[in-house]
Amino acid sequence: MRSFCALGPVPGVAEIRLHLADDVMRIWQRTEDDNGAGQPPPFWAFAWPGGQALARYVLDHPGVVAGRSVLDLGSGSGLVAIAAALSGAASVLASEIDPLAAAAIRLNAAANGVRMPGQVGLIGDVLDGDGEGADVVLAGDVWYSRPFAERVLGFLERARGRGAAVLTGDIGRAFLPRDRFVELDARDFEVLAGLENADVKRAMVWAPAW
Repeated sequence: MRSFCALGPVPGVAEIRLHLADDVMRIWQRTEDDNGAGQPPPFWAFAWPGGQALARYVLDHPGVVAGRSVLDLGSGSGLVAIAAALSGAASVLASEIDPLAAAAIRLNAAANGVRMPGQVGLIGDVLDGDGEGADVVLAGDVWYSRPFAERVLGFLERARGRGAAVLTGDIGRAFLPRDRFVELDARDFEVLAGLENADVKRAMVWAPAW
């Protein structure tokens, strides 16, 4: 899939470079051509606004993760995991179930001088647990469907219950339980119109209200 992606700076997070696509349907179709019909969307090929906001926040507030263990839920391209590593996290686990995303995370980490394994490791589905013992749990753009959002909320509640710091990045999608979170930061990011039906989206960083 590298032929469908170009390495370049992430809008609003220019310190980080990712291999990103500019045509949603073209890369999704190629994914299905290569791997069979019914493949998940290529989340790993794009910088999503919630991840952009969360990565920007971590880079601007490195004390959130510096010297601490971090879990990045639904890592996708690895943007947030890389931001945590560059901000001095003691260790980072990128949770991702898509093998193509795992490959993208490796490529993107290398492009930013982040060691794998070493600074960032990979782990699969963690939603039945409580955060793998991480001091900080980061979750960008995870509120896009009701069933998944319900699993995510339960997971974040358990992680928070054992004492982990929790942050999520999102544009306020329908399944974000806003009454359970408080807004820490908000700013506009350039996004791919084919994904968000707009060239710019306001994305927020949220912390639990519980």
